[in-house]
Amino acid sequence: MGDTPPADNALTDRLLRSWLRCRRKAWLDRHGDAADRLWTAHRNLQLDDQQRCFAALLRQPPGRGEASCRDGAESVVGLRLKGTGPSGEPLEAHPPLLRRVKGQSRWGAFAYQPVIARQGRRLTREHQLPLALMGHLLEQVQDSPVQDLLVLGGSGRRLERDRVGLSSGLRRQLSEALRKLGQDLQRSQPPALAADRRKCSLCSWRVSCNAVAASEGHLSEVSGIGARRREMLMEIGIRGLEDLAAAEPDRLAAQMERFGDQHGVVARTLVAQARVQRDGRVERLLRSPAVPELETAPGVLLYDIESDPDARHDFLHGFVCLPRDSSGAWLPHAAKYHPVLMLQDHPEERSWRRLTCLLDRFASWPVLHYGETESLALRRMAQRQGVADADLTDLRQRLVDVHARVRSHWRLPLNSYGLKSVAAWRGFRWGQAGADGARALLWWRQWQGEGERRRGHSHALDRIFRYNRDDCLATWAVAEWLLKRDGAPDQEEPAETGGS
Repeated sequence: MGDTPPADNALTDRLLRSWLRCRRKAWLDRHGDAADRLWTAHRNLQLDDQQRCFAALLRQPPGRGEASCRDGAESVVGLRLKGTGPSGEPLEAHPPLLRRVKGQSRWGAFAYQPVIARQGRRLTREHQLPLALMGHLLEQVQDSPVQDLLVLGGSGRRLERDRVGLSSGLRRQLSEALRKLGQDLQRSQPPALAADRRKCSLCSWRVSCNAVAASEGHLSEVSGIGARRREMLMEIGIRGLEDLAAAEPDRLAAQMERFGDQHGVVARTLVAQARVQRDGRVERLLRSPAVPELETAPGVLLYDIESDPDARHDFLHGFVCLPRDSSGAWLPHAAKYHPVLMLQDHPEERSWRRLTCLLDRFASWPVLHYGETESLALRRMAQRQGVADADLTDLRQRLVDVHARVRSHWRLPLNSYGLKSVAAWRGFRWGQAGADGARALLWWRQWQGEGERRRGHSHALDRIFRYNRDDCLATWAVAEWLLKRDGAPDQEEPAETGGS
């Protein structure tokens, strides 16, 4: 039970967790080329949440290994469990924490239960089944039953405890999952791509799977198609992007209406989207200007927020002030970045004053952001601070959602209309390779620190600022393209590439 690598054919808790998220991911975890695997901040955030939860739960540092179990330590880490499954298959698990409970085991008049920490606000099968696997193996190792399992949440900020009974029903679910996992791992080729690929942005195999999806013309590559809609299309014979692009829109709409009127309505849009992606062109949807606010504006404020979603905390409001000269030319070399940190131990009123000071300083400038997050956050904060209705109306009118303007005025040859996708298509490049919202959150956690190291890692804060500033400038790259296209002919055109 030391820290030895798992046997080549053992089914592990990590493989099971991967399989529950995506069958293909589990296969790649075992058989994939390690060179194709990317580091992601998601795993580090999980470990950080776990450490915070365990610190809030435990009264003293945990023991380590089986020797600590024999000594009856209150909690134990570093124990790898080995045993067999319901069908005799070799199993291994590495519980992040064992907690002493009442009972009788081969170590004495006590027993242990496995403990994990969850991310998010809901308890799912991705938590329950790997935890059940740990409980199943722990029963074999300690020679006593495990009655229930413990799941912690809240990342230590507001510790939540969910007890999961190791019931006969959960054991049956575990047995069936292990059987299917074993079958998938024995395949010579990986399982098909996931029907719903929205979670792929968190996966370390996303680049290789994205390449496969693009080469196959997977329906999930068409913007607007999720798992359910893909099933509908495949049921009526639409197998991939090429099939969808070749479909007759009115006929497809009639076919999809049997799944609900709303699906018939969207069918024509899906065909049109598939066609611009197939042909690599852009298509104008509205003749009116997409960003009329910029035609005479003396400058713009580019706005982007960084958040900790589990804590429901927007920890940074970043603005880039981009001026314009008297001739109407934009002055990117004169752009200035203004970060406003929202520290949880400071009153929101103080941060609101800083935000309003900046907004009032550039009162005639539109505020550009990408997506609804920034607008909602700013308006809700204004309401909490008791801002008058007339001032709220003025604020709402200043806010320009560039994402909404793109979607309403243009159809682009992209599988996503997110900021990263559209700005990269315009040639924008982020200064820090691999930076994203999850990594910014990880840097935030590193900067905050714990205990004596609180508010340390100043370089982490610098990285957050650089990433946030780049997101603001990426928003401008898209807005500038819209502004230029506002004066172009009203016709379909080849897709443009290159820097902005």
